[in-house]
Parts: sequence; structure tokens; C-alpha cells
Amino acid sequence: MNENQADILIIGGGIIGLATAERLGARHPDKRVILLEKEDTLAAHQTGRNSGVLHSGIYYKPGSLKATNCQRGKQMMEQFCAEQGIPFDICGKVIVAITDEEVPRLQNIYERGQANGVACEIIDKDRLHELEPHAAGVRAIHVPRAGIVDYIKVCARLGQRLEDRGGRIVLHARATALHEHADEVVVESSVGAFHAQQVVNCAGLHADRIARLGGVKPDLQIIPFRGEYYMLKPDARSLCRNLIYPVPDPAFPFLGVHLTRMIDGSVECGPNAVLAFAREGYTKTSLNLGDLAETLGYRGFWHLAHRHWRMGIGEMWRSVSRAAFVRALRRLVPDLRVEDVEPADAGVRAQAVRPDGAMVDDFAIQRANRVVHVCNAPSPAATSALSIGEHVVELLD
Repeated sequence: MNENQADILIIGGGIIGLATAERLGARHPDKRVILLEKEDTLAAHQTGRNSGVLHSGIYYKPGSLKATNCQRGKQMMEQFCAEQGIPFDICGKVIVAITDEEVPRLQNIYERGQANGVACEIIDKDRLHELEPHAAGVRAIHVPRAGIVDYIKVCARLGQRLEDRGGRIVLHARATALHEHADEVVVESSVGAFHAQQVVNCAGLHADRIARLGGVKPDLQIIPFRGEYYMLKPDARSLCRNLIYPVPDPAFPFLGVHLTRMIDGSVECGPNAVLAFAREGYTKTSLNLGDLAETLGYRGFWHLAHRHWRMGIGEMWRSVSRAAFVRALRRLVPDLRVEDVEPADAGVRAQAVRPDGAMVDDFAIQRANRVVHVCNAPSPAATSALSIGEHVVELLD
């Protein structure tokens, strides 16, 4: 077998691709795995710009892939980090009802958490203030097993384990074509052609494009949304002890702006979600005309925009106004001031959208002959990564 031949070829060096390689190594240590990553480092996009939350699984529809993979994936991630010496912290989180009108929605989330087997309890205002002295709210859900970790460190260790097992990571390798034959799959890339018995598409922001390269026409398209963040300045970090979340709007897949203590002690605030003008559009001025034309030419985007235009205007206003952004955060932490925050790096969420404008809320993973396509893996994909990887290996088998 030459250096560009593999039993399994993985496209994408984010946490899903690396976790898939890890589970392949555990189940099939004799198989040779090659991982292609188009950037010069692993975890360069969604994974590397992740808040680092170990999600509990409380939000997700019982029986969905999110629900079934999140708790198992979290247990697997905690075990992996403990074995590999990667710091993590099971710090807990609160989901806060600011007004009495939000309490029924809070109750619905609690019942969903109970159905998913998540350890959680509804707490009153006094108990909330014991946990988060600066948080507002009439009632809250306490989720004691939520946690935080550095997923870049997780990915670095997963990559090292792949190479230690005889696998190969190829950077600067952008997949440009995918040809499936009777006995193999050939993936052409910017650094040459690779031959494999099976391929896994974990390309994240470009997963739908890779699927189309392979002749698959997924019933969705990736629409990029930039998640914009602020950080609390060091002298304001005491305003948030751990994780403070609002009650999410059930009509919208994003959780709303929240405060997240990260594993290094900093506190991240956000995200604000706005349409990105490039699939890798991490700044307000980022523009890729091809990406933007693809978005604007997709009828699912216009259905989505028509359905959520009011919320979209609010997100765009917070994008240009720090004061408006802080006002949204002050619903959760009234003591927060505009001068307490400073801009932080943004991320981009690969949001899969159906032609009718419906956002794909669950993981979307499908097999097409010799190729498995992970076409949609939004949050809590990082938490769930090892469980998703195991699911992908089962599909390969």
C-alpha cells in the first residue's frame, strides 16, 4: 500500500473527523486511516472557534440523534480527557426564566431533560442567586453536570493518536473531486489523488459541497451564520461564575446570547447570529462572492428569511451596536455594563437549511455506497463527537 492509499479516508480535520478516526482505531486497529485537512492546522474552523461547552443534552427532542448521542458522547469525552490528561471542569449551568411568561417554556425544557435522562432540577430565585449571584430570573433549571473543555487540545491529542497508530494527517489538502468505483473511491485533492476503500465526509462548512462532488444531492444546503462574541474584561469576570443561559425560543434553533466561563477562566458572551457573506466569513467585511451568490440563489434561504426577518433585524442591530448587544446580556446579568466587555473572535455556524426554509435541527448523517456523509453536525456535535464517530464507524461496517 503506497502512502496515498488507505482503507478509510476522512475529509475534514475538525473534531468529528478526528473522533471518527479515534473510534476507527479502537474498533479496527489494523485499518490504515488517512485524514485530509485543507488548512495548515487541525480544528481551524467550527471546532477551533467553539465555546468549549460539554453539553448535557437537555434541549434536544427525545429520540433524536442529538439526544441519543449527546449524553453518551459527553461521557465518552469526559473519559477520554481524563485518560489523556486534558483539563475539563464539570461546573454546571443555569437556564434562566427572566419573567413569569417564560416559566412554561422553562418547564417544557425541564420535561425534555427528564425524558432524556439529564440530571437537572427547577430552582427558585434564592437558589439561583446562590449559584449565580448576579443573574436575574424568577426561576431556573440547574444542570449540575454541564461542563467546559478546550476542544483544540482534544483535537491535538486525537490527531496525535491517529498518527501514533500509523495513520496519516495531510494538511493543505483541499478535496476537489470524488470518484466512486466498484472497488474503491478516488479523492482528488490539491496535493494529489488518494485511494481508499471507504470515505467519510466530515467537511463541516463545506459538507454539502463534498457530498455533491460524490454525486449525492442532499436535501439541504449549508447557510453560514456568523456567531459574534464579546469577552468580559478580567475585572468583570466575577459577574458569571459558570454558565448562564436564557430560555431559548422554540421557533429558532439558536440558544440566544449567554455567558460562558471557559476553561482558561475567561468569560465569553454571545453569540449574536447574523448571515455571513462567506462560508468562512469570520469578520463583518469577509466576502466571498461565490459563497454569497450560492446563498442568495437558494430558495430555502429566502423562505428562511421571510419566516425569521424580525429576529434577523434584531441580530443585525446587535451586530453593529455594542450597547444593544449588552442590553440583551443585561436581561441575564443586570449589573453588566458596556465598558465591561471587549470584542472577541467570531465563529461561523454551518446551518443546514431545507429547500422549504426549515432549519435542519438534528444531525444529518447518511451513507451512499462507499461514502458516509456527515452533512449537518451543529451543536452539540463537539460534545457528541466520539459517539458520532462510533455511529459513523457502524455505518462503515
